[in-house]
Amino acid sequence: MGLLTSLRRRSILRRASLSPSAWAGATDFPLFAGLSHPEHARLREWVVLFLHDKQISPAAGMELSEAQRLVIAAQACLPILALDLGYYGDFVEVIVYPGDFIPRREYRDEAGVVHEVETPLAGESWTRGPLILSWDAVERSREGRGSVVIHEFAHKLDLRNGRIDGVPPLHPGMAIEQWAHAFSQAYGALDAQISRGEEPAIDPYGAQNPAEFFAVASEAFFSRPHALRAAFPAVYGQLSLFYRQDPARRRPE
Repeated sequence: MGLLTSLRRRSILRRASLSPSAWAGATDFPLFAGLSHPEHARLREWVVLFLHDKQISPAAGMELSEAQRLVIAAQACLPILALDLGYYGDFVEVIVYPGDFIPRREYRDEAGVVHEVETPLAGESWTRGPLILSWDAVERSREGRGSVVIHEFAHKLDLRNGRIDGVPPLHPGMAIEQWAHAFSQAYGALDAQISRGEEPAIDPYGAQNPAEFFAVASEAFFSRPHALRAAFPAVYGQLSLFYRQDPARRRPE
């Protein structure tokens, strides 16, 4: 982080006003259980800066309160708690629908025929574009089983090297071979569990492709860390190195 960036951030934080009650409401989710006081303080700073730099816009007639913006920002900043806000530097807007949104897409089949499909979505990340969320899906993170916000922001982290392939830019000292081995083994195991009709260890949507597996595993890393570590310990280890956090250590099982 450069000197000018540091000075700018300090200036924003000095002018910021965030009530204790509003902050308590935004972090009253299982995702934040076990955070230490210094971690809460750092998360609060990231949230203030996030809300200053990003636009969170309602869509489809939704009215979005400041409390709702805080909820989204807090969950968005949890993955980068030990990293930096610059990891989200390639976009400026988050668009929020009241419920699942239904984009219209075209695809060409093997015979060359073009089809239109409409599939309800709870979230979507665009390359160098906005990130889209369903507020209903955000609210479901109160149940403690996942977070569509973390899922979609994991895609943004994945896209930092220009590709969405389940391999974000790794830190110095992290071995791409170890990452690839851990994730490919777990991806195959999840697909096998689903094929056998077994209860999958994590959201079965992760079996769609390696990019979705990374996003689903990131969700589980923060929302169900003990379950992910028990099912795929090597993946948990790689995510712990990447996010520089250990949610299983700070949260009771």
